[in-house]
Amino acid sequence: MKFNCDRQKLNKAVENIQRSTSSKSNMPVLEGILLKAENNTLTLCGYDLDIGITTTIYAHVRTEGSVVVTAKLFSDIIKRMPEDLITIEADEKLVIHISAGKTEYKIIGMSAEEYPELPAVASSEQITIDGKTLKSMIRQTMYAVSDKDENPTQKGSLFEISNGTFKIVSVDGYRLALRTEKINYNGEKKVIVPKKSLQEIINLISDDIQDITIHAGGRHLSMLIGEYTIITRLIEGEFMNYKATIPSNFSTETKINTRVFSDTIERMSLLLTDRIKTPIKCCFENNIVTTSCNTSKGEATDEFTTEMNGNYVEIGLDNKYILDALKFSETDEVRMRMNGSLKPIVILPSEGDNFVFLVMPVRLRNA
Repeated sequence: MKFNCDRQKLNKAVENIQRSTSSKSNMPVLEGILLKAENNTLTLCGYDLDIGITTTIYAHVRTEGSVVVTAKLFSDIIKRMPEDLITIEADEKLVIHISAGKTEYKIIGMSAEEYPELPAVASSEQITIDGKTLKSMIRQTMYAVSDKDENPTQKGSLFEISNGTFKIVSVDGYRLALRTEKINYNGEKKVIVPKKSLQEIINLISDDIQDITIHAGGRHLSMLIGEYTIITRLIEGEFMNYKATIPSNFSTETKINTRVFSDTIERMSLLLTDRIKTPIKCCFENNIVTTSCNTSKGEATDEFTTEMNGNYVEIGLDNKYILDALKFSETDEVRMRMNGSLKPIVILPSEGDNFVFLVMPVRLRNA
């Protein structure tokens, strides 16, 4: 195998592909990137058995062939090559020669025959969604994915499509994030995408990406994102009945300035540490929100005015959970709905309901 290509284009491809390789594996080949040169193209593939990413760039191929190269070392070399035209050659003994200008490396490769084949996604149905929309949906919900092992289905986000409505839902037992958009697809799909794959999807969606094509099978999902194809293993199991957790009515509603409330919670949080997890007390009454925090480090109080309707509420909040919900609302104002001190807070945009966030309260000592 021998080819020339543009170093900058190769470097960009390697940086994206490298994230789907294994950092440490009993199979060394999974720590590598598969390079396949043919028909004046270079195809790169990374695959750690859970997620795979492939792309193709132009290359002047002199001799066709394929080889696996250790991802980190290859990336470091390409990144530091002094010139933009780079030549790569692999001989019969799997020694890979990499040169640009007067700089040359010889590194040991691995046989392409040892590299596992990417799984095929058994779905002929194509789902199309705008790239910026999908990126926003994932970003606004991924924060609520669980990092714990108790319930595997909560370690990813539910992609639920029905009657032209696309929903992404994440839960972790203490909070819920739901984002909804209309799409041009009338079929029904319901799959759970792992958190790592969600992050890689976000990384691959640049500002110039328009339509993204999705194929969802029984065990795997694939996406065509610009020049990249990502294939991910899906999480098997039944996602929780999230609809039953969203209250249908409320006794108190307030419209809150997101930045004002966030700043107030952050001021209260100065008295908290990883070991001190005292809830922040919030009282909603007569268009005034009063916050307080009392820990072994000291006491703090604050208040601000807002619009509200309904009953007086005194509620305890985990500072991180409420700050995450406010941050990922990505709006200047939100509506907060409550049903007393022990029921979840529902956070919605100031108009409409394209996102719904739930935050479970923390019981106050005097509650």
